[in-house]
Amino acid sequence: MAAGFAQEFSIEGTRPGLDEIAQLGVILPRGTQVYVTAVPTAAPDETVAAAAALRKTGLEPVVHIAARRLASEVQLKDLLARLRGEADTRRLLVIGGDIEATGPFADALAVIQKGRLRDAGIEEIGIGAYPEGHPRISPARLEASLDEKIASAAAQGLRVHIASQFSFSAERIIAWLKQLRAGGIANQVKIGLAGPTSVPALIRYAKRCGVNASLRGLMSGAASALIGNVGPDRIIDALAAAQGELGDVQPHYFSFGGLVATAEYARKMADTDLAAPAVASSR
Repeated sequence: MAAGFAQEFSIEGTRPGLDEIAQLGVILPRGTQVYVTAVPTAAPDETVAAAAALRKTGLEPVVHIAARRLASEVQLKDLLARLRGEADTRRLLVIGGDIEATGPFADALAVIQKGRLRDAGIEEIGIGAYPEGHPRISPARLEASLDEKIASAAAQGLRVHIASQFSFSAERIIAWLKQLRAGGIANQVKIGLAGPTSVPALIRYAKRCGVNASLRGLMSGAASALIGNVGPDRIIDALAAAQGELGDVQPHYFSFGGLVATAEYARKMADTDLAAPAVASSR
């Protein structure tokens, strides 16, 4: 592994409990960004409590805001006020949410434009992107939407990073990143990676999330014969080797195999990466 790529990372958890968060505080470096997903059945109290527990543990909460699930502007304002007041939340991931709009926000761009995020104390937002494309959005529209969101956020003084959907193809991720940089987008990209889990589980999540191109490789005879949990080691090695031409990129781990197990894997990869220069220099 080339040095530097895996040392800083973020991790995504679905409905993290207090016990899990306490374990994360032991495993993860202080200040690690932990994303709290927008689960439709999770009440605001649960989301705020998770963000507050992460902050208290010394980690940095990044809360998903799903635009189409917001019933009103007042609901968004109240949620942001609680996140800031109770969890000192400064970062969000703003997504559309794959449902019909239930309120005034048709998409993530609408939240960025009309949500008064800076007034609520938000300093940085993440926006979603798709190395393998989106099953319901054309490549041209995805590209234009990314530009619009970045420009709108920057005009309001918000820092912007890109958080990508996971992929099982290092080649596709690298090609997408090069295309992104060639188009003039220099923002930090958090590369979505599926944390260690079983091949059947990976296939299930890939189908659910529309990751079709690299799913074919995962379902090949060699991959499906694997036993036990599979981590993204090969992808990390490929991205680390190519990082000089990819700009500011970091791993972003999806915790399909469990939040604590994914945190342990991410920390292991970071520690291995940190030790790499010392090993190389001793030869």
